[in-house]
Amino acid sequence: MFKFDKKILSYFDFTLPLLVLPLVILSWYLISENNVFLGNKVLIYVLVGLVIFVVVFLIPIRRMGWLIIAFYWFNIILLLIVDFFGDVRLGAQRWIEIPFVHFTFQPSETMKPALILMLAHLISKNPPFKKGYGLIAFAKLSFFIILPFALVVKQPDLGTALVLILMSFGALFLIGINYKIWLTCIVALGFLSPVLYASLHDYQKKRIVDFVSKEPDYQVKQSMIAIGSGGILGNTKEEATQGLYGFLPIATSDFIFAYYAERFGFAGIVGLFILYGALILHIFSISSIDKADYFLKTVCYCVALLICIYFGVNIAMTIGFAPVVGVPLPLFSYGGSSFITFMILFGILEHILAFKYNFVYNHTSFSKKGP
Repeated sequence: MFKFDKKILSYFDFTLPLLVLPLVILSWYLISENNVFLGNKVLIYVLVGLVIFVVVFLIPIRRMGWLIIAFYWFNIILLLIVDFFGDVRLGAQRWIEIPFVHFTFQPSETMKPALILMLAHLISKNPPFKKGYGLIAFAKLSFFIILPFALVVKQPDLGTALVLILMSFGALFLIGINYKIWLTCIVALGFLSPVLYASLHDYQKKRIVDFVSKEPDYQVKQSMIAIGSGGILGNTKEEATQGLYGFLPIATSDFIFAYYAERFGFAGIVGLFILYGALILHIFSISSIDKADYFLKTVCYCVALLICIYFGVNIAMTIGFAPVVGVPLPLFSYGGSSFITFMILFGILEHILAFKYNFVYNHTSFSKKGP
């Protein structure tokens, strides 16, 4: 009979949930303060996310390469289904509605863990040489990155597509690719940039042109006013007029950072930056536990880069340093799909650590059989 051994928990990383928990509590507090109904939904998402975390944690991922491959291609199929049957909102076709429960989710979100696992699986099966991957290996890995990128761009969801490609190629850069390939890619990207710009949708071109040539739009202006009004120590709920009276748009989602700054001021911003910085650096540090374990390294690099990209783009967007592209603040902005995605990723990461030295659950080193 299977008995869960406490030795498994000796490899569990308890620092990770300790860094995540304050973000989740702060998020719930601000969203509830702004919208009680959405705050209650956040609690549901947290509960669902915890259940999914436990389920993912117990799946023997490394021993089930076929499941990783199936999960990747299943998400590719979901992205294709979105193109034909997905819900359209604000001109974008990104969502699939779950029958009977009236919940929707974005396949582009579940594509992130699917892509990360696929890259980790492929890289662990064929680690890079001393000088990094050559052209053929790079091309094979690039295929699995560019395919979901192209499908997400078509929705259109340029923000998520760019996050996918930056995260994936950033991880490959850290894993090791021959420098000549990177130089070639940079030169090619420079020559192809006019073609890539011409292929964008009209509203995407308008965002770029407006960002470069015009003053910030209404959303960003109100965001900067909210951030500035926070001062050093922030305002009470009654004094946070940008959020209280609805001047700040999307205060619970894309622009929640501005509402947070209005409530907690510069001191709160510094604390939030420290918290995110500690989380990102901690995940990067996990990759050094075993330099020969490319599965662990790839997952760590991807998850840390994903949080870093989301954080950087969202903050830059709210202060007018980047176009508004709908990228959420990780673990902070309202949204069940994004939160559950990170719970899946943390479950994968914790599983890799807890079962790093033995992947057979009923092995005697991890369990004791009854008489």
